[in-house]
Amino acid sequence: MIIVTGAAGFIGSCLISKLNQENFNFIIAVDDFTTPEKEPNLVGKRIQERVHREQFFQWLDQNYQEVEFIFHIGARTDTTEQDYTIFDHLNVEYSKQIWYKCIDYQIPLVYASSAATYGLGELGYDDNESQIPHLKPLNPYGESKNEFDIWALEQDRKPFFWAGLKFFNVYGPNEYHKGRMASVVFHAYNQICQSGEVKLFRSHNPNFNDGEQMRDFVYVKDVVEVCTFLMHHRRNSGIYNLGSGKARTFFDLASSTFRALGQDPRITFVDTPADIRDKYQYFTQANMAKLRSIGYDRPFQSLEEGITDYVQNYLVGKRYY
Repeated sequence: MIIVTGAAGFIGSCLISKLNQENFNFIIAVDDFTTPEKEPNLVGKRIQERVHREQFFQWLDQNYQEVEFIFHIGARTDTTEQDYTIFDHLNVEYSKQIWYKCIDYQIPLVYASSAATYGLGELGYDDNESQIPHLKPLNPYGESKNEFDIWALEQDRKPFFWAGLKFFNVYGPNEYHKGRMASVVFHAYNQICQSGEVKLFRSHNPNFNDGEQMRDFVYVKDVVEVCTFLMHHRRNSGIYNLGSGKARTFFDLASSTFRALGQDPRITFVDTPADIRDKYQYFTQANMAKLRSIGYDRPFQSLEEGITDYVQNYLVGKRYY
């Protein structure tokens, strides 16, 4: 059995698809399953059992001998939420319990961290573990992810294999339910369909022109390729960046979305919302050398390749992966 937490969510459901493609069909899907808009993400997937996240540890105590691997993808990911107690429960303490169970039952673990831990990038975007305690995340979500990374590195007792993945800006199918937190590609597509134009955030940083804010956008299909690589690899434990390794502008992203629809770009700019303006990352770019150094040699899809696949094969017709 392979456990996937956050199974009904964006990355978790795509990971289950990838596992099914590799003929791993005994999947234990862990989530709260109370959000009906996420239900289509699991339709057609081969899942052995659904377990509510609050009953998961009791279930694991009874079934651990059958478990081969745990992907802990589930988390509260709202970067605008300011109540840290929510993140403390779901992102920190829950993750600690999974960590302890993986030690006790000798189960390898991959868990989701985040590039939000890097803050404004004052220390760069290298997954150097010695720098992690010095990072300055910009919001409670990023703080919770960094807190757990620091805690994991400090532990004397660890799972025999574990990896934390700092997801950069992931986009792709199965994110329909995420609302404001969905990728800019998703929002750009919907804006084009509704009005024929895309509104991007105006720059409030004199070092960046409007639309030239840059992020490391990574396609979810590449993300799940890395996840399954680590499941098969099971050595070189540690914390790894997971981005494309190449920063691209939001203007590039919007233009690529128009081109995927066979349209000429029409792009305008609006002020960045006040509640995120002071905590806005103007540049991110993952240094991917560490993952490459342990043998991951697959190329990452370019922004144009990923957007074309996402738009033409999933967003048009609202299909799920």
